Amino acid sequence: MSTVLTDLSCPVNTGPAARAQLIPHSEREETKRMSTLEIKNLHVSVETTDGPKSILHGVDLTIASGEIHAIMGPNGSGKSTLAYAVAGHPKYQITEGEILVDGENVVEMSADERAQAGLFLAMQYPVEVPGVSVSNFLRTAKTALTGEAPPLRQWVGDVKTAMDKLRMDPDFAQRDVNHGFSGGEKKRHEILQMELLQPKFAVLDETDSGLDVDALRVVSDGVNRVHQDTGLGVVLITHYTRILNYIKPDHVHVFIGGRVAESGGPELAATLEAEGYDKYAPVSA
Repeated sequence: MSTVLTDLSCPVNTGPAARAQLIPHSEREETKRMSTLEIKNLHVSVETTDGPKSILHGVDLTIASGEIHAIMGPNGSGKSTLAYAVAGHPKYQITEGEILVDGENVVEMSADERAQAGLFLAMQYPVEVPGVSVSNFLRTAKTALTGEAPPLRQWVGDVKTAMDKLRMDPDFAQRDVNHGFSGGEKKRHEILQMELLQPKFAVLDETDSGLDVDALRVVSDGVNRVHQDTGLGVVLITHYTRILNYIKPDHVHVFIGGRVAESGGPELAATLEAEGYDKYAPVSA
């Protein structure tokens, strides 16, 4: 593990936001990464006590840099399976199809390699890691992605700036990862990771789950900030339209029976809010 950061109260402001102020807006726009995440004919199964169970049945999605795609559907429709399959969770077996990041198929890559390729998953139920501090975890993750540890003084400033934006107490950095965290703290920690690691694409699996309105606003502001500053592509998985009042999608997809049953613009979310999912009969595998 890398050295634990011990001085997050240090008044250093050398983070991305501060540095961006020194760059003309036109140049900042040009430096945003233009990438594409393509999911092609994706079939995924999961191992059960009764043998493999097929969950996804040919999912096709294309997400470009700067786009926000909302995926909505009832419980058991396969939304979280899609998230974990894209991220490379070993429990989820891709039996057919491709996941391409800038044309490179990442299906055979490990979860770590997919992260290095630019993919990030904010989990619905983040895992507790007793004995590993948030600051240590974050710097280790950044080092794994870039191949070298960030300069300590600069990193302290970056972390402090990101935590301030998410209204997080500096002492949070010394707590064990997700250990004893409230639901809101866990979600803020996920967004803190995203802000510091700056992936190409983020899959947010029910990030709004369990958040009160104030926490939802802070978390949503964090997603919007990274999206605007870096051109992040977002796949936002949710049951409800509440979060879409804060994070505005460009595209909305209805997930039913492990497939995309319908795609449309933001107006589709309003229709789902009014009518529900009853009109979508699960498609037989």
